[in-house]
Amino acid sequence: MDFNDSPEEAAYRQQVREWLEANAPKTRVGGDPEGGDGMAASKAWQAKKAAAGYACITWPKEWGGQGGTPVQNVIFSQEEAKYPIPGNPFQIGLGMCVPTVMTFADEETKKRFVGPALRGEEIWSQLFSEPSGGSDVAASRTKAERAPDGSGDWIINGQKVWTTGAQFSDFGIVITRTSPDKPKHKGLTMFWVDMKDPGVEVKPIHQMSGGSGFNEVFFTDVRVKDSQRLGAVDEGWKVSLVTLMNERLAVGGQTGAGWQQFLEAARKTPGLDGGSALKDGALREKLADWYVQAEGLKHTRNRTMTALSRGQTPGPESSIGKIISAVQMQELGNTAIEMLDQYGIIDDPELASLNGAFHFSLMFGPGLRIAGGTDEILRNIIAERVLGLPGDIRVDKDVPFKDMPSGR
Repeated sequence: MDFNDSPEEAAYRQQVREWLEANAPKTRVGGDPEGGDGMAASKAWQAKKAAAGYACITWPKEWGGQGGTPVQNVIFSQEEAKYPIPGNPFQIGLGMCVPTVMTFADEETKKRFVGPALRGEEIWSQLFSEPSGGSDVAASRTKAERAPDGSGDWIINGQKVWTTGAQFSDFGIVITRTSPDKPKHKGLTMFWVDMKDPGVEVKPIHQMSGGSGFNEVFFTDVRVKDSQRLGAVDEGWKVSLVTLMNERLAVGGQTGAGWQQFLEAARKTPGLDGGSALKDGALREKLADWYVQAEGLKHTRNRTMTALSRGQTPGPESSIGKIISAVQMQELGNTAIEMLDQYGIIDDPELASLNGAFHFSLMFGPGLRIAGGTDEILRNIIAERVLGLPGDIRVDKDVPFKDMPSGR
């Protein structure tokens, strides 16, 4: 691995630093992007980045990008993270949905949606997961059937769940079942939909972290035109793979409190013998594990950056990042709250240690372990595609979806 910027990368990093110093916010405005101030701040920052070409660096110039390299995108993200920027409700749209639209939609559709999404004027959500499907995207039971009037339109009925940001989204991409007579991977079709359609009902899910990032979404006789179809009829699985590959790169990374914050809190917390809690051997052992994991993740990301700088495509090892960081986030938060003893039950950000960051880690961690692929799915990816282990036996591979127990 090469940990240093090339001369070209170093020059680009300096250019980014100068722009951010002149334009990035110096104080945080708003918190939750669902709130008025938070959303307004997020849209303003997105518009400013778009005007300068930094919103989607790798996109072609004709679509508002710089035609830049993936490593330039990484460099900008690294430098941007040093500032108190507002929340990013555009991540799913720009990282997953709009690239799918750009790949499969017609020119008119791309011209309509790419620019507004890039500038933060419109927000997108990804409608894949279903209550009975778990992480099996191909188990979708949401139906899309041809309208009976012969217009060529489609009528969508069904339910999605765990849809991030659906309550403030303008549009979404949805995977549907169009041919139940075919095996589950071969009878799917994807569409883009207007989330403001009266047949679309969004119900936020109140999470134990206090937020409502996830949602249930119900479709009742939602009519879409055939021009809203992304890809060929019954070829939605191939379209979904494009979205899912982008998702693995867009979801993950460390959020909440890390091992450095835990170390500082442990130094200040009294232990059983009256000294610092950091003297506890079992606690120090956990801290050492988290440090080793964090270093392993850092070097795994360095491997990815090295591949990008050489013009290579990173492999499935990107799945390692989320599965490690999400589990660590939950374990670290739980241990910290136990260490704080009776003070650990105080979750008021104005009174709690680190403004309640440990509580956020504990309560948000389980949700992160679902988003972007569950722990089990990611372990399968690592086992099969990184370690080369045999794949799971699939008894339903060639069975028509309608003949599966959950297919009716």
